[in-house]
Amino acid sequence: MRIDKYLWCVRYYKTRSLATTACKKGHVRVNNDVVKPSREVYPQDNIEIRKNQINYTFTINAIPTSRVAAKLVTIYRTDTTPKEAFEAQELLHYAKTYYRKKGIGRPTKKDRRDIDDFTLENE
Repeated sequence: MRIDKYLWCVRYYKTRSLATTACKKGHVRVNNDVVKPSREVYPQDNIEIRKNQINYTFTINAIPTSRVAAKLVTIYRTDTTPKEAFEAQELLHYAKTYYRKKGIGRPTKKDRRDIDDFTLENE
């Protein structure tokens, strides 16, 4: 089975075209090799995907015939993604919640107080 079709079948990507695009951008590796969307995959292949700033790693157990229900995905792959990757994503989420975009304007009164509290704590 093609790698783009496999990633779509085991629900890593919502559409097959998104899986194809990820392969073309170099976000997918099979056995530590960057692959094209047409690369054939087989059981026992190790796959690494860079998605949402997380490096997902898994091993193929079996090849599905078509798209699989979410509850049955574990039959076709063994997830080996380290927990540190998800913890880093959580920290990134907290950092982004307070981030102010450039051009938003002057800080609000609350923002100013938070900045003052932060600078006083670090002195």
